[in-house]
Amino acid sequence: MLVKILIGVVVVLVILAVVVATRPAAFHIERSTTIAAPAEVVFERVNDFRAWGDWSPWEKMHPQMARPFGGPPGGEGSTYAWRGNSKVGEGRMTIERSERPGRIVIKLEFLKPFAATNTATFTFSPAPGGGTAVNWAMDGRNNFMAKAFHMVMDVDKMVGADFERGLAAMKTVAEAKAAPTTATAGTARAIE
Repeated sequence: MLVKILIGVVVVLVILAVVVATRPAAFHIERSTTIAAPAEVVFERVNDFRAWGDWSPWEKMHPQMARPFGGPPGGEGSTYAWRGNSKVGEGRMTIERSERPGRIVIKLEFLKPFAATNTATFTFSPAPGGGTAVNWAMDGRNNFMAKAFHMVMDVDKMVGADFERGLAAMKTVAEAKAAPTTATAGTARAIE
């Protein structure tokens, strides 16, 4: 009887391992919003890692985390590392491409609680009716353990919710930053 139970457990584990192994390795998470501000204003919120504190959803999870910055103050080669509590973990971001004001590509390296390297891409384009359409995407590849995790957790929903919070905060910050410019332009037109 015990032998049959052990054989059954082994068969279930083998089937589970096959199912996990055949899951797709590549993943893509993406969220978008429209911000009533010029692309350049929104672009700068992402291109300068020091500005992320105003809108990044992870900054709010552990405001006292260590945040060493490196490289130039913004653009290609700029780096941002973080070391925080269990909610934010530890990692590093490097801006690999900065194409003003339309696109930023970031190498995203997670160290803790798990190791992974992904690519985050922000795009900024004119929105129909004015403003800037902002798209935030993350692409990567799952190893065996990450594939298993994705089977029990909806990572798109979990990370996507963080992206949505971040985009909403970015919208608030960028629109407030653009408001004086818009108001000044309106006043200048009224005076003319």
